[in-house]
Amino acid sequence: MDIIDLREYILSLPLVEECQPFGDDAVVYKVGGRMFACCVLEHAERIAVKCQPDRAVVLRDEYLSAITPAWHFNKRHWNDIYFEQLPREVVEREVRHSYITVIRENVTPKALREEIMEVVRHANIEDAEPIE
Repeated sequence: MDIIDLREYILSLPLVEECQPFGDDAVVYKVGGRMFACCVLEHAERIAVKCQPDRAVVLRDEYLSAITPAWHFNKRHWNDIYFEQLPREVVEREVRHSYITVIRENVTPKALREEIMEVVRHANIEDAEPIE
């Protein structure tokens, strides 16, 4: 998967907004006004995605150099995904996990969160399976 394929996949998710709030060198993807992915163009080989803390640790152990704590983000909750080193399914799964995690945990008010989740359910977008 290259950066163009990744961008197309992210933008295919319902209600995603692409913006550059940190300047021209970073592309941010939001849902419900909340960031779920960020790509710094100087380091376009990786994308930061939000992750449940326990899942983040397991993924880092499983995919050693391909999934690492995210640079310039809370390392407990964010991973850097080196998307060219991973199978497409893994990258898409972790982007979806980030997307749905942010909707469930960060989108407010509750009415907006429920409205977005209804669109997500209608689009048949499912979160990744739990990792143990």
